Amino acid sequence: MRHVLVGACFALLPVMVAAQDTGLFSMESRQDGRAWEAVGRLELAGRAFCTGSLISPKMVLTAAHCLYDDAGALLAPEDIQFLAGWRNGRAAAYRRVRRAVAHPEYDFAAAPSSDRVYHDIAVIELQHPVRNTTIIPFVTGERPPIGESVGVVSYAHNRSEAPSMQDTCEVISAQATVVIMSCSVDFGSSGSPVFAFRSDGPRIVSIVSSKARSGDQPVSLGAPLDQQIDEILSVMKDGAGFEEGSVFRPFRAEDGARKNTGAKFVRPVGSSDLLKP
Repeated sequence: MRHVLVGACFALLPVMVAAQDTGLFSMESRQDGRAWEAVGRLELAGRAFCTGSLISPKMVLTAAHCLYDDAGALLAPEDIQFLAGWRNGRAAAYRRVRRAVAHPEYDFAAAPSSDRVYHDIAVIELQHPVRNTTIIPFVTGERPPIGESVGVVSYAHNRSEAPSMQDTCEVISAQATVVIMSCSVDFGSSGSPVFAFRSDGPRIVSIVSSKARSGDQPVSLGAPLDQQIDEILSVMKDGAGFEEGSVFRPFRAEDGARKNTGAKFVRPVGSSDLLKP
C-alpha cells in the first residue's frame, strides 16, 4: 500500500467534531450484501484497489485519483477491472473497462485543497453492461445537508474481501466544494459511495475523496456531486477517454514505472495535515 506525504494546512473544517462513529458492519454473506451488489471493488493494475459503484448498467462512479499510478500517469483501461459485489473471492459480475475519464478540472498533481476534493470524481465506462436483476445501479442525489445521517459502503485494506457498511455517520459540515463527515474510511475506501437514506430509497450523494483530522479526531471528506457527473459525461460524449484527439485519454505508464501497491491514501503526519484516500 503506497504512502505519499501530502502536507497542507487543513483550513477546510470550521468546527470541531466529536469522536468519529464506527459501527462498521461487514457484509460477508450474500444475503447481507444483496441490496448493495452494485458497489464493487476496482482492481487497479492487479496490485491496488479502490471502491466504485454502478450508476447505470455500463457506468461506474469512483474517485478521480484512483485512475492514476504513483507516477501521475493515467492507468490504461485494460489495467482496470470492476468486480461488482466482490465477496470472499467471488464477484456477482466481472467487467473489463472500455474507458475511464476523470473530471476535466481534476489535477492529480495539485496541492490538497477543497477544490481538488470537489473535482475528485471519475466515471468508468465498462466494456459490457451489467444486466443482472440482482445488481441494481444506484441513483444519485443532491448534496446532503449538515446533520443528515449518511452511510458508506466500502472496501478497505483490512476488509478487502467483503464490503462493509457504516450507516451511523453524519454530515458535520458542508462547504461549497467539500462535504465533511464523521464516516470511517481507510486504505481502499477511495471512490466509495456516500448514501443518503430517503423515502424513495438510498441515493449516492457524495464520493469519498479524502480523510483528514480536526484536532485529534478523524473525519472524511467527500466530493458533492453537483454537476460534475454531467460534465464528465459531456466530455465522454465528445470522445474523452479514446485515443482520437482526447486530452483525457488514459495511457499506460512507461515500463518500469512503479505501480500502486494499495489503495490511495497518505499517512497521517499531524493534526493539520490533509490525508488522501
